Amino acid sequence: MKLSTWCKKQGITYRSGWNNFHAGKLKNAYRLESGAIIVPDEEEKTKAEYVVVYARVSSSENRDNLEKQAERLCQYCNAKGWIVEEVVKECASGLNDSRPKLQKLLKNKSITKLVVEHKDRLTRFGFEYINTLFQGELLVINKSEAKDELMEDFVSLVTSFCARIYGQRRSKRKTEKLIKELQLEDANDS
Repeated sequence: MKLSTWCKKQGITYRSGWNNFHAGKLKNAYRLESGAIIVPDEEEKTKAEYVVVYARVSSSENRDNLEKQAERLCQYCNAKGWIVEEVVKECASGLNDSRPKLQKLLKNKSITKLVVEHKDRLTRFGFEYINTLFQGELLVINKSEAKDELMEDFVSLVTSFCARIYGQRRSKRKTEKLIKELQLEDANDS
């Protein structure tokens, strides 16, 4: 890269970069016949590619599909010439936002590429947030969405919210019962 670009990346002035070049402090930097100073980007050379494949199914009944999904992803990576460092398989709902294996992957800053078959294999909702915040490159092989899967998502979402509502009602009844018991104890003590 040109010295001016390198200086901007480093957050220094061009003059400081030029002085460093002439003092011999920039490793492997050289001058072209045109006079332009070129500084090789060390980050690009040193950062090794770390490719991870992530496969997920909703229930353990689909374990066969999980294995096939992981195999397809590995074949895709091999066809692209990428070496798969890790294959992560998980049986959990796409609505569940506390999947330990996925969280571990998203925290790992050494991953350069995370490969999934469909968006919904990573998460049912909030894919763009994950894509934005993930440090590496997030690759989705098959970008089409099946209508049956969308209907399943909708049913899962409604079921999830219903379970929360019923849980809140149950806890409200328990709280009311506890208050009545405490009031009875106070009345008996008086």
